[in-house]
This record gives sequence, structure tokens and C-alpha cells, in this order.
Amino acid sequence: MWQWLLVPFAYFLGSLSSAVITSRLMGLPDPREEGSKNPGATNMLRLGGKKAAIITLLGDLLKGVAPLVVAKALDTPYEVLAVVGLAAFLGHLYPVFFGFKGGKGAATALGVLAGYSWLVGLASLLTWLSVAYLYRISSLAALTAAALAPLYVWFLLQSPVLTVATALMCSLLFWRHKTNIQRIMSGEESKIGR
Repeated sequence: MWQWLLVPFAYFLGSLSSAVITSRLMGLPDPREEGSKNPGATNMLRLGGKKAAIITLLGDLLKGVAPLVVAKALDTPYEVLAVVGLAAFLGHLYPVFFGFKGGKGAATALGVLAGYSWLVGLASLLTWLSVAYLYRISSLAALTAAALAPLYVWFLLQSPVLTVATALMCSLLFWRHKTNIQRIMSGEESKIGR
């Protein structure tokens, strides 16, 4: 029963906004108010360059991976793992420490998936990289990886509860990307490197 304490731990860890913290440490503008106004790695690339983007990306990935690594080390059942992963993801989307104004969740979702299984994480990462390479659109790559993630979890882990949790997480990711989806459909979404 005490393993459920990992849920608030995951949420509070997820609430640490890597983009906002990085921007403050590097003297950059608040990513929630500049550029795309999204506190994520892509916006940090625009505002602070590759170093800021990489630091933000690694921080957001770690927020998803770390609570699940701890949970798995404690032999936590899949039911609790599923909620721990969702809590970390929701912390990123709605961070209590930053006025509940969070990012869209792509990197943290990838961290959660890698926390479930390195194979699931690798499959999702390869999907993102392939789509990003072909189309040069970060949001399209994230959405494609999110669409396929529940299938990866199902086939690689055979866990209904983790599959449902992944589908819920990825549905939220799609909802957070609704303006990106509109821009993709109209051909106006910005491309990587532009």
C-alpha cells in the first residue's frame, strides 16, 4: 500500500519545469511567454539554442523515467506503475510549482514509456526520429509516436493496464497538440531547423 506514495512523488517531480528552470539559470526569457509560449525543448531551441534545448529535453525525459525506475526497483505492480507514470506526465502538463502552466508532454511521455520498458522507449524514439527526419516537423513526429505507443506497450509488455494508461496519456498529448494539429492540416506548422 505504501507504494502509492510514489504517485505524489511522481507528480511533484513532473511539476519541476525543466524549461522554466533552464531559462532562469541561463538568463533566457520565460518560455511560457515567448516564442510558442510552450515550456518545452522545441521552444527552448528557438529561445536559447541547442544547449538550452538539450538540457530541457533531458530534464523532461528524466521526470518521466526516474519515478518509474524507483517504482520498478521496489517491485511495484503494473497497476501502481500505470498511475505513477500518469502522475509524472500530469505534473509536466499541470505543474503545481509553476501556476499549472506546463508543456505539451512529448519528452516526459517518452520518459514514462522508457520507464515502463527500454524497448518501448526505443520503439517510440525511433518512430519520432524517423518521422522527424522524413517530414522535419517535431509535433508530427511526437503525434505519430504517441499514436503508436499503446501498440508498442501492448505487444512488448502484454499489459492491459499499462496499455490503457498509455492510451490515456497519449490522448492527453494529442489534446495538448490541438493547435499544432490544425497547423499541420493547413500546412503552416514550422519545421525543424527553420
